[in-house]
Amino acid sequence: MVQSSVLGYPRIGENREWKKALEAFWAGKLQESELQHKLQAIRLSHLSKLQKKGIDIIPVNDFSYYDHVLDTAVMLGIVPSRFSYEGHGPVPLTTYYAMARGSREAPACEMTKWFNTNYHYIVPELDGSSPVLTENKPLSAYREAKEQLGIEGRPVILGPLTFLKLSKGYSLSDTDEWLERLIPLYGQILQELEAEGVQWVQMDEPILVTKLEPVDLLRLRSSYDYLTKQAPVIRIMLQTYFESVDYYDELVTLPVQGIGLDFVHGLKDNLNSIKTKGFPENKVLGAGIIDGRSIWRAPLDDKTAILDELGKSVSADRLLLQSSCSLLHVPVSLRQENQLPAVLRNNLAFADEKLDELVLLTKAVAQGESVVAKTVEDVRQAAQSLKASEERSRGDVHLAIAAIREQPLERSRPFAERYAVQQAKWQLPMFPTTTIGSFPQSQEVRRARQLWRRKEWNGEQYTGFIRSQIDKWIGLQEEIGLDVLVHGEFERTDMVEFFGEKLAGFAFTQNGWVQSYGSRCVKPPIIYGDAAYIGEMTVKETSYAQSRTRRPVKGMLTGPVTILNWSFVREDIPREAVACQLAYALRQEVEALERAGIGMIQVDEPALREGLPLKEAYHAEYLSWAVRAFRAATCTVQDTTQIHTHMCYCEFHDMIDSIKQMDADVISIETSRSHGELIRSFEQETYELGIGLGVYDIHSPRIPQPGEMIAMIERALRVLDPKLFWINPDCGLKTRGIEETAASLRNMVEAAKAIREKYARLTHTL
Repeated sequence: MVQSSVLGYPRIGENREWKKALEAFWAGKLQESELQHKLQAIRLSHLSKLQKKGIDIIPVNDFSYYDHVLDTAVMLGIVPSRFSYEGHGPVPLTTYYAMARGSREAPACEMTKWFNTNYHYIVPELDGSSPVLTENKPLSAYREAKEQLGIEGRPVILGPLTFLKLSKGYSLSDTDEWLERLIPLYGQILQELEAEGVQWVQMDEPILVTKLEPVDLLRLRSSYDYLTKQAPVIRIMLQTYFESVDYYDELVTLPVQGIGLDFVHGLKDNLNSIKTKGFPENKVLGAGIIDGRSIWRAPLDDKTAILDELGKSVSADRLLLQSSCSLLHVPVSLRQENQLPAVLRNNLAFADEKLDELVLLTKAVAQGESVVAKTVEDVRQAAQSLKASEERSRGDVHLAIAAIREQPLERSRPFAERYAVQQAKWQLPMFPTTTIGSFPQSQEVRRARQLWRRKEWNGEQYTGFIRSQIDKWIGLQEEIGLDVLVHGEFERTDMVEFFGEKLAGFAFTQNGWVQSYGSRCVKPPIIYGDAAYIGEMTVKETSYAQSRTRRPVKGMLTGPVTILNWSFVREDIPREAVACQLAYALRQEVEALERAGIGMIQVDEPALREGLPLKEAYHAEYLSWAVRAFRAATCTVQDTTQIHTHMCYCEFHDMIDSIKQMDADVISIETSRSHGELIRSFEQETYELGIGLGVYDIHSPRIPQPGEMIAMIERALRVLDPKLFWINPDCGLKTRGIEETAASLRNMVEAAKAIREKYARLTHTL
C-alpha cells in the first residue's frame, strides 16, 4: 500500500524555541545540560506532530544543533586542528560551536549556500583530519524516537559522495583516497543501525542532480556496493532533491532498495525518465510530489495526474509519497497567520499544511481521487480569487516593464571614464575604507522599534531615536577614520523585509520564520501581487546622515534579484518578470537618492549567485536576466554617481564575467571566511572595475588583528589593480556587538594605513 513521508522537518520550532535556546546557551544563560533538555523537547514535539498528522515514514536525525553538514563532519571526526580536538569520543559542544561560529582562538570554518537555497552550511575541512567515527548520531536519534514515542524512524544521513563533494581541503587527485577513508565509517554506521533493527535509512545524495564526471559515478557505485555488503539487511533509500538526475540509468541499477526523485523542480526530466525507461520492480520510488520550498498550496488535481503517470510504471506498494526536499526551507505553520489578507492566506501551505497535503494525496492514491475533490475545488477557487485581485492588475507597472524590455540598460559612459570623474569629485585616498552598510542592532534599537510598532511611540519619537543612533555612528565612523560612511540601517529589520514593507505587492507573516544559517532565522516576504514603487524608502535617513558629515555617505538598497531570491514569490508569472518589476521600483528610489544629493548608492545583490540554476544548461538565461535587472535599477544615474554592490557567501569563480557585466563601479565580495580562496578567481581572470574583498569575518566574535588583514590585502593586490581596490569587512555588522565592531574597524583602518604607506614608499622609489 502507498505510504507517505517527508525528507525532513523545520528545526526552529513554531515560535523559534530552538533559536532562543541556542542563543541563550551561547550567551552563558543556559548550562549545556539545560540546552540538551530543551532541544530534546523540541525534537520530540516535532516527531510527535508528524506521528499525529498521519505521516507513515518519519525521518529521524534530521534535527541539528546548528547544521546537518557540520553534524556529519564532527560525527566522522573531521575537525580542523586549530580547534584542538584530540580525536577520541564525541566532539564537545564547545568545539562544535567554535567550528560554526569561530572563537577567540580560532576562526570559524567557511560557510556557504546549500545548493541553490538560502540555507547556509558549514564547509567541512579535510586537510589534516583523521576520520574516525566519534559517535553514531543516526543510531541515537533512532533509539530516542522509538523509546520515547514508539516511532520506527527512518534515519537521515548525508551520503558519502555528497559529503566529500561539499568538503574542502583536498586535491581532486586525492578524491578516491578520501572516499576510501570515509566509506568504512559509513559502513560502521549502517552495521550498528542494522544490529539495532533499523529497517530503512535515507541516504541523501543531492549532489547527483549536479554535473558529475564519469569517475564520480564509478565512485558512487563502489561506495554503495561496499555499504550494502557491510549491512545487507538494512534498506537504503538513496535520496535526491532540488532537480532532476542526469544519470538515471546508473542510479536505478545501484544496489539500493529505494530511489528518491524530485517531481517538483525536476518534474519534466524525472517523469520522462520513468515513462521512457521504466522503474525497477525491486525498488521503492520515493516520489517528491509536494514542494518542500514553496509556500503555495499544491494543486492536488495536477499532483494526482502526475501520480497516475507514475502508477503506470510503479505499483502502489512500491510508491512512497514525499516532500520534494526537507521542509527546512518553509515556515512551520499557518496557524498563527491571522493577519494576512484572506485572498492570500487561502492560497498558502507551510510545513504543517504540507503534511496534510501529503496524507491527503496518499489517501487519494489508495482510495480514489474523489477523496481530494473538495480540496481540489477549494484550491482552484482560491487561486482564481487571487488572480482576479487588484494586486495583480497594476496596468502602470505592466506598461513600464514592457518599455524597460526595449531599453539598452547601459550607463552613459564606460567605467574608465566614469572612474575618472568620480575620482575628481570624491578625492578619496588610495585603498578607501568603508563598511557594507549595517551597524549593530543593540537591544536599545530593537526595543525602540518595538515601541514604535506597538504605537507606544509616535513617529516623531521614533525618528528622533533613529537620528540619535545615526549621529552616534557617523561620529564614531569619523573618529575611526573610515573614508566612506553609512547611516547604519537602524530603522531596518531584515534587508529584504524592510523594502517589501515599502513596496506594493508584498505581504508579511507574523511568524513565518525560516532558518538561514545557525540560529539566524529570516521571515521572507511574500510577493503575491505586482511589485510597485509607492514612495521614497531610504531618502530621509540617508539624507540626514549626509547632513551630519562632509564625508560621502552611501545610500543603501537591496537589489532586485536578492529581494526576489529571499522572498516567497508568486508562481503565476516567470521569476524574470517579477525581477523586472522590482528593478523598476528600485530605479525610482535610486533616482530619488540621487536627486537628494546622495552620490554613492549601494545596491546589494548577495543572493544573485544562489538563484543560479543547478543545471548548467539554464545558467546563461538566468544570469542574463539577473544582470539586466540590476542594470535596469542602476543605469539611469549620472556619471559622477558611484554605484556599489555587495555579494557574499557563495562560489563566484564561475560567474566573474556576469559580475563584470553588472557594470557596478565598486563591488565588495566576501573572502575572509573562505580564507582568501576567491582571490584565485582573480588570479585567473582580470577584473577592471572597483573591488573590495572583505578582509575580516563579521560572523565570528573574534577581533581580527591588522597583520592578518594586511596579509589578505597583499595577496589580493598581486592580481587586482591597487588604484581600484577598496578595504571593507565581508558583510554587514548588524549582528555584532558595539565594542567589537569598533575595535575591528579600527584595526581595519590601521591595516589600510599600513598598505597606503607601503605603496607610497614603492611609488616614491619608482
